[in-house]
Order: sequence, then C-alpha cells, then structure tokens
Amino acid sequence: MLFINDVQDNSAYNNSIRLMLWESGRGEGWKGKVMQRILSISEINRYIKDIVSKDIILSDVWVKGEISNFKNHYSGHMYFTLKDENSVLKCVMFKSHATGLKFVPDNGMKVIVRGYVSVFERDGQYQLYAEEMTPDGLGNLHLAFEQLKKKLAAEGLFDEKFKKKIPFLPRTIGVVTSPTGAVIRDICNVLNRRFSKVEVKVFGVAVQGEAAPKQIARAIKLINDNELADIIIVARGGGSLEELWAFNDELVARSIFASKIPVISAVGHETDFTIADFVSDLRAPTPSAAAELAVPDRVMLCKQLDAMKKRMEVSFVKNIERKRDKLHRMTESTAFKQPFNRVYQERMRLDQLNKYLIRGVEANRERSQSKLATLIGKLDAMSPLGIMTRGYSVVRRTQDGKIVKSISDVQKDQSVEINVNDGKINCIVNNMEAGKNK
Repeated sequence: MLFINDVQDNSAYNNSIRLMLWESGRGEGWKGKVMQRILSISEINRYIKDIVSKDIILSDVWVKGEISNFKNHYSGHMYFTLKDENSVLKCVMFKSHATGLKFVPDNGMKVIVRGYVSVFERDGQYQLYAEEMTPDGLGNLHLAFEQLKKKLAAEGLFDEKFKKKIPFLPRTIGVVTSPTGAVIRDICNVLNRRFSKVEVKVFGVAVQGEAAPKQIARAIKLINDNELADIIIVARGGGSLEELWAFNDELVARSIFASKIPVISAVGHETDFTIADFVSDLRAPTPSAAAELAVPDRVMLCKQLDAMKKRMEVSFVKNIERKRDKLHRMTESTAFKQPFNRVYQERMRLDQLNKYLIRGVEANRERSQSKLATLIGKLDAMSPLGIMTRGYSVVRRTQDGKIVKSISDVQKDQSVEINVNDGKINCIVNNMEAGKNK
C-alpha cells in the first residue's frame, strides 16, 4: 500500500484526501484529529498528472534525440522513443499533428520535437506528447548501417549471382539463434508440423550485445567446417535497431557470404531489415516463415505425390489402350496377313522396268548408228581422198611436205611430190608461169 504524507494545504486534492476520523461506537461524534487516507493507484496517478501538468517548463518543451522503436499505428498515431547517450523518453504524436509532418519519421533519425510532458494514467507512465517535429540528421547507428550497406554492396556481397539455391528437402537444418525464447520454439513447431522427419540442430548464441557477432560468425563457420547441416537458419525475434545490431555487423555479414551451405536470414519482423538479410541466400520475414521456406509441407507433398501417382496410372492405362489399338490395326492389315504380297508386286515392277530399260538401250543404239552413218557420209563428201578420185591431186614440197598453193611456194629445179588417187609422183620444177587457170 502506498501512503501519502505531508500533503500541502495548497494541493488540488488536499480536501479530497483529508478525512476526520469517526470513532464508531463511542457516540463521541467527530474528533478534531486528522488522519492520512489510503489512496488507490488511479488517484496517485491522477495526482501526479495534475502536478506535472501545472509545471510551466513541461507544458511547452523542445526535446532533441534519436528515434527508436518507431511504430506508425493504423489509426494514424505515431508511437516512438527518443533517446540520447544515457536516457530514453516515451513519446506519442496523435494523428491530428502527425498529418502535418512533411517527412516520415523512422528509427535512427535524429529529430527535434516540441510538445508537452504529461502522465498516461492507466500505465502510470509519463511521456512526451509531440505536436511538432523537425529532422536533425541521422542517428549514429542508422548512419553506420547505411555506410556498411553501401560498402558491402560495392564489393558485390549482395549480388544475385552469388545466391545459393535452397535444397528442396534438407535432411538436417542448423538453427543459429538464442537457445531460449520463443524463436526456437516457433521454428521447431513449424518444422514438426510441416515435415517432422527433418533433423534440427540448434547452435545457441547471443543475439544481442558485444559478444553476439563473434558467436554468430563462429557458429556459421563451425557448421560449414564440419558439414553439420544442409541449410542454416540465422534467426532472432523482433526488436529495436540497437537490439538487432549484431546482425548488422560486418563480421556476421562476411561469415554468411563465405558460407558454402545456403543461409536463410530470419531476423526481426517483416518490416525489419538487416545487413544479414541482404547477404543471405534467402530472406524470411519472420523465424516461422524461415521454417516454412526451409522444408515443404509433408501433407501437401503427399497430396501432390498421390495426384501425380493417379495421373501416371491414368496415363499408363491410356498408353496401353493406344498400343493395343495399334496392335489390333496392324494384325488386321494386309501387310500382316499377306507379308509377301509387297515383294511380289515389287518383283513385277522390277521386270517391267527391266523391259523398259532394254527397249531404251536398243532405241538409243539405233539412233546412234543412224547418226554415225550420216556423219560418215558427210565426212566422205568433204574428204580430200574423195576429191582425188575425181582427178584432182595434191602437190607438196619434198623437203618439208608443205602443200603448194601458189607458184611462189616453189622454185625452179626444186623437188615436189604429186599425190594422186592411187599413189604419188616425184617431179622437178622446170618452169613457173603466173596467171589464172581457166
């Protein structure tokens, strides 16, 4: 129980919490003694809210800090936390003020907020009710995230060509996560429901804090060096940027990239993105979704196999029926019943072609003989020997056999040879006379 002492006379609740003690049963009526009353939690919170609300400084204050745990509610209200190096301050900006913002707040963003501080009575929590907000640069963690993301992207660690294919039905799945908590239970529940035969090996590591990156990288290397799994799931539940920072570490990113075993990243909620998500071979929005992506649904797989089996049986039966019909048509065909009929037909065709061939050869020989006789007649008509039978002769010079066509071809006393139809005559030139023969 909470007691309030020394309530000042100028308090707004002074009269409501001071009561005169009535001594029951004595009939003495009211005493003049004042006693402090036992208060409820609601009254305490209301009292503190009244005090805070009357403070001049807190009624209109400017606050500078970095946004964390930002949530844009479907109602239009914005819930977030402002923090600096040492402290945090819960904040809320209602829709009436949030609609006037010219930018979308996000985690890691440094901002300057104007509003008033009051108490949320139900939770007994004081918070800043933001009415104005202006950006003041990026937070250190967010800036580091963007710088590392840009560096690794330039080195090609995010390229699709390096992404390894996830096995369809792995035998063993290695889960790198905290050994306690809901994440490992969710993953195991989904795996047991979808495909209970798969073996799950849990590699317990810290998922936040300074030691987390080294432990995560060591676990991934251990699985690869000893080939302990077919798939690696790196998982963690949701949280702020600071809580997820181990998965934005360069050591973790490079260990995932160097892994020969496919890695599924399942860090945070669906809206959370880490460097591990970009480097991994497959990103899952949640740890449960990672388990669903790692193995097929056994029930659905069995249904698909049954459907394929039925289609195969139907196809097999239809194929047998087609083959049977084809065989029946073949047995009823003329070629099957009279296999030599085609041979006989081809023999008769061959005899006919042979007869045509002989006729063609004889006709061609007769044409060739007739043509030869014609050519011989023409040759005889044009032959010098034929001309010589009619009394003509050919004169040649004895020394070189050149035909004498003119008196200039011979000289006096030169030896010539006269070729006649039945021989030749050797002569000596005595004289040459020029002139045309009549």
